[in-house]
Amino acid sequence: MSKVVVILRKPPYGDISAAEALRHVMGGIDAELDICLILLDGGVLLAKKGQDQSGSGFTNLEKTLQVCMNMEAKVYADQSSIKEQNLEMEDIIDGIKILNSSEISEIVKTSEKTFIF
Repeated sequence: MSKVVVILRKPPYGDISAAEALRHVMGGIDAELDICLILLDGGVLLAKKGQDQSGSGFTNLEKTLQVCMNMEAKVYADQSSIKEQNLEMEDIIDGIKILNSSEISEIVKTSEKTFIF
């Protein structure tokens, strides 16, 4: 089974990057790939519980992320990015694993394909 990593670096609302990253994750799951989503930089805001996208013109992506997780996508968030975005660990959706940069680099190193959004 091919291992694919999708990295999201942009916040979930403001452009289509987060929605496209999630679409690729779901497509990878449907194709029976070993797929994971890594949230870095502003991308960790996708991991925030109770997202409020009102006024952005974008669909709430928290539910879509939950669907991906229910489909057994592995989701990881960068510990230092969480701090940089002024989030607390209790703000993060249950089931998302918090990793340091060394752990994230190991996952990326072992993947066959990497997509960056």
